[in-house]
Amino acid sequence: MEGDGSDSPVTIKNIERELICPACKELFTHPLILPCQHSICHKCVKELLLTLDDSFNDVGSDNSNQSSPRLRLSSPSMDKIDRINRPGWKRNSLTPRTTVFPCPGCEHDVDLGERGINGLFRNFTLETIVERYRQAARAATAIMCDLCKPPPQESTKSCMDCSASYCNECFKIYHPWGTVKAQHEYVGPTTNFRPKILMCPEHETERINMYCELCRRPVCHLCKLGGNHSNHRVTTMSSAYKTLKEKLSKDIDYLIGKESQVKSQISELNLLMKETECNGERAKEEAITHFEKLFEILEERKSSVLKAIDSSKKLRLDKFQTQMEEYQGLLENNGLVGYAQEVLKETDQSCFVQTAKQLHLRIQKATESLKSFRPAAQTSFEDYVVNTSKQTELLGELSFFSSGIDVPEINEEQSKVYNNALINWHHPEKDKADSYVLEYRKINRDDEMLSWNEAEVCGTSKIIQDLENSSTYAFRVRAYKGSICSPCSRELILHTPPAPVFSFLFDEKCGYNNEHLLLNLKRDRVESRAGYNLLLAAERIQVGYYTSLDYIIGDTGITKGKHFWAFRVEPYSYLVKVGVASSDKLQEWLRSPRDAVSPRYEQDSGHDSGSEDACFDSSQPFTLVTIGMKKFFIPKSPTSSNDPENRVLPMPTSIGIFLDYDKGKVSFYDMDHMKCLYERQVDCSHTLYPAFALMGSGGIQLEEPITAKYLEYQENM
Repeated sequence: MEGDGSDSPVTIKNIERELICPACKELFTHPLILPCQHSICHKCVKELLLTLDDSFNDVGSDNSNQSSPRLRLSSPSMDKIDRINRPGWKRNSLTPRTTVFPCPGCEHDVDLGERGINGLFRNFTLETIVERYRQAARAATAIMCDLCKPPPQESTKSCMDCSASYCNECFKIYHPWGTVKAQHEYVGPTTNFRPKILMCPEHETERINMYCELCRRPVCHLCKLGGNHSNHRVTTMSSAYKTLKEKLSKDIDYLIGKESQVKSQISELNLLMKETECNGERAKEEAITHFEKLFEILEERKSSVLKAIDSSKKLRLDKFQTQMEEYQGLLENNGLVGYAQEVLKETDQSCFVQTAKQLHLRIQKATESLKSFRPAAQTSFEDYVVNTSKQTELLGELSFFSSGIDVPEINEEQSKVYNNALINWHHPEKDKADSYVLEYRKINRDDEMLSWNEAEVCGTSKIIQDLENSSTYAFRVRAYKGSICSPCSRELILHTPPAPVFSFLFDEKCGYNNEHLLLNLKRDRVESRAGYNLLLAAERIQVGYYTSLDYIIGDTGITKGKHFWAFRVEPYSYLVKVGVASSDKLQEWLRSPRDAVSPRYEQDSGHDSGSEDACFDSSQPFTLVTIGMKKFFIPKSPTSSNDPENRVLPMPTSIGIFLDYDKGKVSFYDMDHMKCLYERQVDCSHTLYPAFALMGSGGIQLEEPITAKYLEYQENM
């Protein structure tokens, strides 16, 4: 039978309810089988008999409680227990004794007869199961010896050098006096062995002996030779230890030296907390005053509705309680199957029969009850739902005006980011706000948000400088009136350009055709007048007129680094080409005849030229894309679809160009979402210039950098 308990801990863990004595609510100790087939501890039977015996002899005693036989009183004296245990003990007329008591399990009266406790059998099967449970519980909490022969003994100490736990005998055997092991470090029993030497997590057999200054973490020599830290700067562990220890000591000394300042700031914070507490309580009192008026109106209806619900609830709960008492046996059967499985392991036939008889009746009764189960009442309160839709709609119009300041709103159309960020907002009650606070923070790629930065503003716009390139920022604003603050506005998300902004103007000297192009005085806007010339030259309807591309470039060239610039193409433009071109290619274009620069022969024109696919992979000294008729045309490529529908996009409001001169790559962006639409390699062996070309009517406006002067101009508008 003992061999059957090898897998018992898992089973026993689920049947603890069956191993609890119904009288003392603890694990059985020497359980006895009562005539009703329930089991009870030997000591609990004695206590119940003596408690009832004392109550019988002293009926008027306030301490008697025959209706609660489960109440556990103080332990009886030894002479009373001996008197009950003596064979032949019986009641008589002079000293009446009771041998009848209610079973704590089923509450039916149990008569022990003339033999009393001596007439009861010990439940050996239950004793064995309880012992298995105790052993499983001890094994789950105690730390056992790692060197004992089965069964292992509980350990008394753990060796940190051996990373093992030992009982007293095993520790003496494996750590004899006069040997090296006798000098090992040992502590109390533990499973947490700290290694003497820190080992590398990536190379488990290598010791940590260096410190990577770039990653700020300890590494081994294999990490430095061929691992992730091969190109990193490392230092010796002793040097890192000395450096970090000095820094930490200086930090601690600094904090100790600032103790008076810290205490002063703590005192100031305490005052602010008290002031906040008082102001918050005052605001709560004012809010309560307003709502109490509403509560008085609702209180009467609330009381009657709740009373009706409580009455119905009480009636249903009484029905459920009655039914629950009828099914109380089922509730007590938790773990019944597991207990029955343990009983089946009993090999002694007589012991098994005396235990299984009552168990079979319990299981049979539980099975019949489960088949005929039906709830005594309904749980739904659908008939008691209060219709408050109209009242909810009226109450929903209540606004929270604790601050008395409306929430400002950021104007997304007037807010933009270029070399800096320009944030504009409007406030319904602008004259009532003393100032504003603009908050902004960077959002990392994994959506991790850093802490908010703040900028105090007197007006309704602000320029934020020193933003990181190729980053995402969130902006929000709140209004202040004295010490009262409004809630924050809805956040605005903006994406910064992928590189620093490149400032230039149109060059009116190099290849500028003043007959076809019109340049403004600021040299940041150019318009094509070729459309008018075309109409004037057409003497008859049947006569056509051929016009060429008119080029204009930036007045500053690029020879290294990363640069970004943006511009707007007027929606009425017929054909505009934008991009970059090298100095040698520009000379060829500006001096060549008209037919040589026709869009039909441009490899990046977006038209169906035969040479485009053949020369795509070769690095060219220019890259131009075509824009016109409110469309953005993506040039052909061997890797992309040549379907015209997939190559035509809506024209962005503002277009950005990103040139990485060192890598020889140019990209075209939609500035509204800072999204890359097209990119391509470009030959950077010569100086590259921003290049533009127009044919027919059209216009290009360079994006003006965000400056304080620009902001003042916007405010005056």
